[in-house]
Amino acid sequence: MKIVEKITQELGLKTWQTEAVIRLIDEGNTIPFIARYRKETTGAMHDDVLRAFDERLRYLRNLEERKETILASIEEQGKLTAALRKEIEEAETAVKLEDIYRPYKPKRRTRAMIARERGLEPLALYILSGQGKPAVPVEAEKYVDAEHEVPDVKAAIQGAEDIIAETMSDSAALRAWIRRKSVEEGCIVSAARTKQQAAEHSVYDNYYAYSEPIRRIPGHRVLALNRGEKEKILSIRLEVPEAEILHFMAQKMGAEQHPSSASYIREACVDAYKRLIGPSIETEIRNDLTDRAEDGAIQVFRENLRQLLMQAPLSGKTVLGWDPAFRTGCKIAVVDPTGKVLDTTVVFPTAPQNRVEEAMRTIEDLIRKYHVDVISLGNGTASRESEQIIADYIKKDHLPVQYVIVNEAGASVYSASALATEEFPNFDVGQRSATSMARRLQDPLAELVKIDPKSIGVGQYQHDMNQTKLSEQLSSVVEDSVNSVGVDVNTASFALLSYVSGINKTIARNIVAYREEKGDFRSRKELLKVAKLGPKAYEQCAGFLRIRNGKEALDNTAVHPESYAVAKALLTSMGYTEEDLQSGKNAQLAAKLQSAKSSIPALAEQLQVGVYTLEDIVQELIRPGRDPREDVPAPVLRSDVLDFDDLKPEMELQGTVRNIVDFGAFVDIGVHQDGLVHISQLADRFVKHPLDVVKVGDIVRVRVLSVDKTRKKISLTMKGVDQHR
Repeated sequence: MKIVEKITQELGLKTWQTEAVIRLIDEGNTIPFIARYRKETTGAMHDDVLRAFDERLRYLRNLEERKETILASIEEQGKLTAALRKEIEEAETAVKLEDIYRPYKPKRRTRAMIARERGLEPLALYILSGQGKPAVPVEAEKYVDAEHEVPDVKAAIQGAEDIIAETMSDSAALRAWIRRKSVEEGCIVSAARTKQQAAEHSVYDNYYAYSEPIRRIPGHRVLALNRGEKEKILSIRLEVPEAEILHFMAQKMGAEQHPSSASYIREACVDAYKRLIGPSIETEIRNDLTDRAEDGAIQVFRENLRQLLMQAPLSGKTVLGWDPAFRTGCKIAVVDPTGKVLDTTVVFPTAPQNRVEEAMRTIEDLIRKYHVDVISLGNGTASRESEQIIADYIKKDHLPVQYVIVNEAGASVYSASALATEEFPNFDVGQRSATSMARRLQDPLAELVKIDPKSIGVGQYQHDMNQTKLSEQLSSVVEDSVNSVGVDVNTASFALLSYVSGINKTIARNIVAYREEKGDFRSRKELLKVAKLGPKAYEQCAGFLRIRNGKEALDNTAVHPESYAVAKALLTSMGYTEEDLQSGKNAQLAAKLQSAKSSIPALAEQLQVGVYTLEDIVQELIRPGRDPREDVPAPVLRSDVLDFDDLKPEMELQGTVRNIVDFGAFVDIGVHQDGLVHISQLADRFVKHPLDVVKVGDIVRVRVLSVDKTRKKISLTMKGVDQHR
């Protein structure tokens, strides 16, 4: 099947859409650009569909390249027939293709190869023919030849069986049947590697004597088993219907039709399965299970990361970032509403110093001096103790602040990075980390892009999977998030700019360098003066970069420069000018544009522009400079703390979803230890996956089911809990 037909069918598209997207990708357009500014060309395909399209296109093109290589290899051997060519060209997966190629693939010297060199192939064919007379041992005597290293009848028969075994192993149809039978009826089985390990408690207790059908095992259990095996705690194997498989193989090789040679054929079948087919198919099945589990886990990680990056910014607030610790003290940084660091210090309210009074006097001085609105407290080591101190002082001294617990995952990685050193050359890692605590509350997206997405900590088993695939997928989420929000070109960091469509790291550095040398950009057109930012890069990036209070009002919107003429014509047709976007007439203009939505098709025809493009322009003009994160619930601000010992079953609380995994959601209810809402407790209806009900950053109401103080585990439910109270 051709690539266009295949993708069209798989993604439920029309042929013209598939052809258009392939053309756009081949022209060097980025996915965010295609999704936003080429809707007429693609039929308004969503960026997630475009990402899947791009990934599938690369896979199928690589498959076609592999087919060409294989065809050339077989043709060079003089073994390419019309039927074989057709079979190769019609192969739809890499596994199927490699099965077909197996008999022709150059091999190391195998037992069957050596047997053929010793002239034993005719004996193998004789056994498979089942002639019966003379008997196989008698026929084998003809092949005994010390010079060719066939010393006796037994060696001759063994060599012939080696040839038969390899013939079976090279059969694509036979391997496909065995693979399917193993998956449909087999089980994956695990056990503790040693008796000593079996007697010890660990996170793998449930897998010390475990079995589950291969076709039903969920991805998170596959990854858990893989980790246990990697840590040398679990041994894992597949249990498959071996007797049925061997019977089928013998039947296919004619054992039932040829009684005289049946025993030799069956011996070859056992050898073929145990030595050649079984181990490789077990590896293939394990790899396939892992690939599918990783894909599922990556998808969950993608969605969690997307929601984390798209959390509402706490704009316009002066924030005190608090990076908690014990021995080395709590690092403090005060950051103004623009992200500028006003002050830093270190306080020692926690053990072993316990200088609480002194520390809080310092904190209070900073709060009053800089008019701090909120404290952003990292959730790492000593967070629980720091939170209690903060809450006590807010209550006791009536400090005019509230606090928020922020996820500090990745902060230490960022603080010690070259990027952080470049950004704050005179700060130590503690000062950088405290600054990051404050900034990730003010603008989560702008701060989190500085951290390797894998280190942000909203996934499951992320360190156990294909790191290249994970990085690629997570980077695409960051790219889509950054471009959906838009970036202020005059304030954005190098890290944030490098995720903008069409801008690589070199261009991002050049933009920052240009800004530092020439001052703020006054228009999007000025970007063309940046080194290495040519017309193609400008086309890709311009619509995603914002310039506030510049020469051109539309530069602070997501309207692309190529559509400025249309936007201005639309404004003129309604009796407004571009300057009205920045004046007090916004409300009247917005009302007029809202009423114009019903007549967009007619307007589009009048303005000679596509309907999708005009809809986007209208939306941008209604709310110029709008941040899509404004619609997301703001973080929960606290002024009091709940102790773990205060938790009781049936207690109802409000919390923030911190992480989502296949089996449920972890919710921060303000006791430092997140509680688990199991998938079965997420709603009063059946839930296929937690992401269908909640997302990272959601504010939810939960009821406590149980509290395990010894293991520090909290079980929560959302069943029967009114979420709108």
